[in-house]
Amino acid sequence: MAETTTFTAPLSQGFGYGIIVGLGFAFALLMIFITWALKRYQNEVQTSEMFSTAGRSVKSGLVAAAVVSSWTWAATLLQSTAVAYKYGVSGPFFYASGACVQIILFATIAIELKRRAPNAHTFLEVIRARYGTTVHIVFIVFCLMTNILVTAMLLTGGSAVMTSLTGVPTAAACFLLPIGVVLYTLFGGIKATFITDYMHTVVILVVIFLFAFSAYATNAELGSPAKVYEALVAASQRHPVEGNAEGSYLTMRSKEGGIFWIINLIGNFGTVFLDNGYYNKAIAASPVHAFPGYVIGGLCWFAIPWLCATTMGLSALALEGTQRMSSGDVTAGLVLPFAAVKLLGHSGAVATTLMIFMAVTSAFSAQLIAVSSIFTYDIYGAYINPHAKGKRLVWISHMSCIVYSIIMAGFATGLYYAGIGMGYLYLLMGVIISSAVFPGAMTLLWKGQNHIAAAVSPPLGLAVSLIAWLVTTKKQYGVLTVDTTGANYPMLAGNVAALLSPVVFVPLFTYVFGPQNYDYESMRAIRKVDDSEVAAAAHVDIELVPGEATHAQDEDEEETRQLNRSAFYARTLTVFMAFSFLILWPIPMYGTSYVFSQKFFTGWVVVGILWLFITTFGVVVFPLYEGRTSITRVARMMSLDLVGQRPKVYRGTKEAGDIATPSGVATPTDVEKEKKAMEREV
Repeated sequence: MAETTTFTAPLSQGFGYGIIVGLGFAFALLMIFITWALKRYQNEVQTSEMFSTAGRSVKSGLVAAAVVSSWTWAATLLQSTAVAYKYGVSGPFFYASGACVQIILFATIAIELKRRAPNAHTFLEVIRARYGTTVHIVFIVFCLMTNILVTAMLLTGGSAVMTSLTGVPTAAACFLLPIGVVLYTLFGGIKATFITDYMHTVVILVVIFLFAFSAYATNAELGSPAKVYEALVAASQRHPVEGNAEGSYLTMRSKEGGIFWIINLIGNFGTVFLDNGYYNKAIAASPVHAFPGYVIGGLCWFAIPWLCATTMGLSALALEGTQRMSSGDVTAGLVLPFAAVKLLGHSGAVATTLMIFMAVTSAFSAQLIAVSSIFTYDIYGAYINPHAKGKRLVWISHMSCIVYSIIMAGFATGLYYAGIGMGYLYLLMGVIISSAVFPGAMTLLWKGQNHIAAAVSPPLGLAVSLIAWLVTTKKQYGVLTVDTTGANYPMLAGNVAALLSPVVFVPLFTYVFGPQNYDYESMRAIRKVDDSEVAAAAHVDIELVPGEATHAQDEDEEETRQLNRSAFYARTLTVFMAFSFLILWPIPMYGTSYVFSQKFFTGWVVVGILWLFITTFGVVVFPLYEGRTSITRVARMMSLDLVGQRPKVYRGTKEAGDIATPSGVATPTDVEKEKKAMEREV
């Protein structure tokens, strides 16, 4: 048996605390400044609607960047690299395709949500509007379980990396990582999440490019795809992979990798279709931008785990020699930092620390918005104080963020001391939550599903999945422990049972008790919150706050036509892309047991690097291009402020209501032009 080695921290604790606390506060201060600027120059007052929906005005480029950032969480970088280390080149592809398809398919759900419930704040409001209280409570439980599992993975994975690289105690990292995120989320709401997501994505892409060019171009020991290939051939001979074609790391034919692929595919349906954060982004998107935003985001995201894991997982194999990483370190997600230190030394450790910090905090912010929206609109607004207005709802949103962060920090710390890491939670999540995916999707896609099917299928599916998971464990291993319950076959049984059992239950209960034949009118009846008191306190006309302006009937009709057209494109394109990622590309390579040649491996790497360049254009350059008018306008007005020429911005009040006009007096026509201009720029 090969000797194993554990990972030791290459950076100081002071550096770790500096990143976790210092960088977190820096982002918070930056976001406070941006929020102030948007309020002053764009009338973006933090009403309850702005906090949770960003005025429903975000364009496709920023939606794509936010999707990429939110889906690039700790597991994206750490778990994908771990499966590359265990299974070879198949691991990164199986991770990327098994988690990319859901984002692309979600584009259809996003369009249907915009069509059926244009004023909704959360997906759960839609559930309540259609089925009533019982089903609403069932889905609140499943959606909150999703958020809890995702947040726990973020904190356990992120804290494990911080501990391994800097020596910061895991418990301290769990409690300190959320601080900066909570601060900037409180000040900026979901718009802060979008903007910081963009910044985080830029940093993550730069670090992945650094790793890729180091491994395949400049590293003294590797430095080219050919040398990496030779090192992987040698690694396959030293410790061949059981279940892989010829025991090679250079093949898509991997038995254990295929099992992981199915688990990954099923589990991520739950973390996308039941995570209110993705519905928040769909709701925040401008109606015509939701579909392209999610499609661009899904395609751009694919390159991140594929290239990052291919580079770092295979580099770890190529550079480890005879001293293999311990299984505990691999499960904890430490392959990536191990490879980074081997490739770049101290610089690699710094880059990894920054990248993981960005990945954890951006996804954590999305979880805060998701959970606060549920508590604000689906618990407090629905059952405690149905008549609450904007000011009170903003306060509830803020308190929800703070309380949830404290609870999750304690929960993640408890998981660490219980010996449960990110890898275990990643495999488990589908078992727990995926039984609500099918009935949840059918709420928007099938008018026949009745309330009994929607209420009973998720808990029944959960019971079936838990039985399948634990019985398989007991039968195969004879004992229930963290190691045995976390093995591939038990997790596979539980995940498959969770996702597929409601496919039987939903039609069964629907046709036994009678289809509903729903007309979607109660969803369209959902109304926005009255935020006039918040706008008045900020001395801003509520009509000027993004998303609050009253639309003419012809504008609404044109928007409906565009959404109907997008719905057709969404169904067609998403089915084709799902088929490509799940069948057309991987199945022939798996079925033929092809082992990569050196030329093929080189091409594989080159395609990954080129795809990452396309990602950079899609989520870094394109959002700047789309927002160029607003950016220029705000920069111009700030420059006038700096030289003492206070910009005249219409705010709907007599004191600040002067719009710069040739006559010096604002007419009603000038006011209307200002409103239209601001709507276009936002």
